[in-house]
Amino acid sequence: MPKEASQRRTVIRRADRPGDLGWVVMAHGETYSRQFGFNTDFEALVAKIVGDYAVKHSPVAEAAWVAEVEGERAGSVFLVAGEEPDVAKLRVLLVTSAARGLGLGTRLVEQALAFAREAGYRSVTLWTTDNLVSARRIYEHFGFVLTDERPHHGFGHHLVGQTWTLDLHDKAA
Repeated sequence: MPKEASQRRTVIRRADRPGDLGWVVMAHGETYSRQFGFNTDFEALVAKIVGDYAVKHSPVAEAAWVAEVEGERAGSVFLVAGEEPDVAKLRVLLVTSAARGLGLGTRLVEQALAFAREAGYRSVTLWTTDNLVSARRIYEHFGFVLTDERPHHGFGHHLVGQTWTLDLHDKAA
């Protein structure tokens, strides 16, 4: 990491300020369009995830975080309840292009997993696409295991959808 990058002030905080949730939607739409050519279907999916969180999240079971670099928003992650009891979902992980290389993605996921453990979840799942290589490295670092993979047509592309799972009670996790 360049010395100047390591000296940039970074903060991980709760996504609880006005504009945070809207920024998550906008940043995902713009970043994924630019980097992967995703269309607005992807932004609509993120908007639904964020909207559901905004309207009905349980503060004891769900949380969202924003990463900042020098006071500017630069990343996000959400942890929400899954369909099964004791299973959480990791959602909308993002680090903007300008903030990559600072370890923010790892710190965001670390924060979400610590919250999941404190909230009493047994496991955490996530859905992603196989072209998101940097995110996959973060998931593997924390011990997530690929549990399902299948073709997915979405966001204007033929992709491979992947489900990853982390057992929070596994000693290696």
